[in-house]
Amino acid sequence: MIKRHLATLIKERLKNYPAVALLGARQSGKMTLARTFSKISFDLELEQDKLRLDLQWDEVAGSKVPVILDEAQNFPEIFPRIRAAIDQDRKRNGRFLILGSVSPGLMKQVSEFLTGRIALVELGPLSLKELARQPIDDLWLMGGFPEGGILKGGQYPQWQRNYLDLLAMRDLPVWGLPATAVITKRFFRMLAASHGLAWNASMIGKSMGLSYHTVNGYLDFLEQTFLIRKLAPYTANIRKRLIKSPKVYWRDSGLLHTLMNVHSTEDLIVQPWVGVSWEGWVIEQILAVLNNRGVPYEPFFFRTGDGYEIDLVLRIKDKLWAFEMKLTTSPGRRELGRMKKTAAMIGADRKVLVSRSNRTIQGQDAIITGIKGALNLMAEIQ
Repeated sequence: MIKRHLATLIKERLKNYPAVALLGARQSGKMTLARTFSKISFDLELEQDKLRLDLQWDEVAGSKVPVILDEAQNFPEIFPRIRAAIDQDRKRNGRFLILGSVSPGLMKQVSEFLTGRIALVELGPLSLKELARQPIDDLWLMGGFPEGGILKGGQYPQWQRNYLDLLAMRDLPVWGLPATAVITKRFFRMLAASHGLAWNASMIGKSMGLSYHTVNGYLDFLEQTFLIRKLAPYTANIRKRLIKSPKVYWRDSGLLHTLMNVHSTEDLIVQPWVGVSWEGWVIEQILAVLNNRGVPYEPFFFRTGDGYEIDLVLRIKDKLWAFEMKLTTSPGRRELGRMKKTAAMIGADRKVLVSRSNRTIQGQDAIITGIKGALNLMAEIQ
């Protein structure tokens, strides 16, 4: 079994809190990871497990090992009982491991009943750091869902198609997305075409015959189900017009490539949008390292009206990092010079140009490195 890097953080949180909420996209491996901490589990999408939990509650509340409650947002009446059990013995930690695939439904109950009693952690699909022996381009093409092909050949892209279909037809409507399956699938494709671009709700809404309020609502919902990342613009006090709309990315590259009908690495590298695919994938890999280690961060992008841009701006503790992604094995002085000039506009402390090269060149005020070198930099942050 693949060792998930988030396991160390979960173990630490269970020692310090009565409950831990493990959030993440459906099929990202939450239950597999949770079962390394306990074998006592209840799937709260199933009526028989809800009944079993109800009948066994006294035994559950007294368990000496964590009790796993999967898809807990489907059984909101359990949260007052969890709070009561915790409050009866506040000195006991590591009692409940609560899993969820949709943030709004779960977080409403958590904020109402478990504030101060629970820690939140997020599990993404498998990352490059967790699959160090896998070819980089395979993970970039197929994405990191454990069943999506990266661990077992022949699954991509059919698994991703099935995954997106089930989300549109079953899961998202159940979770509260007010759209038909046909509209949702079309919205998926529009988001794929908008990957890595500044979000234009009016244009998307017009093309779909919907208001910009409606498509903004759909986007927010998909962000809260861990499918989409909205990267906010970084604002700086400079004498240039700044782009103020967020940029939108599919968090899993395999879902993006399936929606764009890409079947192989050879297909991918000839696409006109291949650069933004690489950019989004690298961003997710960088954030995964920080997330799995529990390092607090704030992610942004920066772009001026005349085209100066930084793909990822990270505020980590008291430092500001600037990352620029280039789909090349030999970045030149021009790319480096432009990145340094743009990073200087926001006063970045660290400047990193991430390329396809395996070499790392450490300069006085900037670093040129490959994806693995960039991830190593994030892994060294204390």
